[in-house]
Amino acid sequence: MPNDALVKLSADLRDDLAGLYKDLHRNPELSLQEVRTARILAQCLRDAGADEVVEQVGGTGVVGVLRNGDGPVVMLRADFDALPVEEKTGLEYASTVRATDRDGHEMPVMHACGHDMHAACLAGAAHLLAQARDSWRGTVLVVFQPAEELAIGARGMVEDGLFDRFPKPRIVLGQHVGPLPAGFIGYGTGPVMAASDSVNIVLHGRGAHGSRPEAAIDPVLMAANVVTRLQGIVAREVPAAQPAVVTVGRLQAGTKENIIPETAELGVNIRTYSPQVRDLVRAAVERIARAESQASAAPSEPTIDWFASAPMLISDPDATRTTLAAIGDHFGPERILPIPVVNASEDVGVFGEVLGVPTVFWFWGGLDPAVAGPAFREGREDELPSNHSPFFAPLLEPTLSTGVEALTVAALTWLDDRPAAD
Repeated sequence: MPNDALVKLSADLRDDLAGLYKDLHRNPELSLQEVRTARILAQCLRDAGADEVVEQVGGTGVVGVLRNGDGPVVMLRADFDALPVEEKTGLEYASTVRATDRDGHEMPVMHACGHDMHAACLAGAAHLLAQARDSWRGTVLVVFQPAEELAIGARGMVEDGLFDRFPKPRIVLGQHVGPLPAGFIGYGTGPVMAASDSVNIVLHGRGAHGSRPEAAIDPVLMAANVVTRLQGIVAREVPAAQPAVVTVGRLQAGTKENIIPETAELGVNIRTYSPQVRDLVRAAVERIARAESQASAAPSEPTIDWFASAPMLISDPDATRTTLAAIGDHFGPERILPIPVVNASEDVGVFGEVLGVPTVFWFWGGLDPAVAGPAFREGREDELPSNHSPFFAPLLEPTLSTGVEALTVAALTWLDDRPAAD
């Protein structure tokens, strides 16, 4: 078990990290636009005493290396992109930022998923580990990953040579803040988060005046039928014991009420927990879009573009038990909670999958225990603000200290506990 004294935050460091968190929360940046955030996090690593700091890995990613003699290489990862959400928390450091996305649309921006907290906690863990070099041996690979919300950031860093340019880790460690009581750790073993696949579908019709539908092939009607039919995939094609979700999050067509447009566009997302179900659902989505086009005598096949994908997140059972035992020893077993699988997705699994090494991933709470505790006891947890809500913002403490300490304890669990040789 790591020495508790090594992982406790000093008052000064806690204040510095709180300031960092508030600054990141007040100044969020959309995926792949995280230039300011990346610059600040890189400077945090330099200030902590990292031996190497490299920016612009996989776009806006930041990598820091703490070397301390021969020994295991352990990777710590945090994401730091924000979402197109208008903040409604009422915090004095709430975001009022607006930005333009990759498609040229202006929108509000908020850290509605807690990535600012993730980044601040990793910065704190790097600082504590750098200070405690006389108590461990090996290498810590600190990875600040962009574009998690697009499910492309991890893959982008790998393709930019993350594991060719930097030491290859024996294990990947990560965490996510969520709607649990602050100070508590939630974990699962094996599959803990769903695979995610997103697809854009363009249905092609023939435009005409709204008064002459017989002269048109209506893509809006096609889209309506596709949306309805897609909901039958999980209900009628996926085995009842297998979790899956199909969501149509975007449907766009036309410019005026009396014009039948030429195209209709759908944005569809699926979540699955097995390769077999994943293949089944993907194939069914394509089949339904093509069959509706054919049934409507569309002039051409639909355009189907699968554009974002994250693998199912597997928290290695043996490595998770080892890591959570150490975290439980540090915080006390009463603060460690088993939780069910989460239908949301994370691309952190890409790193371990590429290398063939274990990934350990856990959740920690960010909600006021006085509010969250009664809600969970009374079965009202769905009323609590959760990730991606405009009202979601972690309670600053004990969320920040818990996240820093958990990540530091986890890292020390896998580093060599012998001092570095002179």
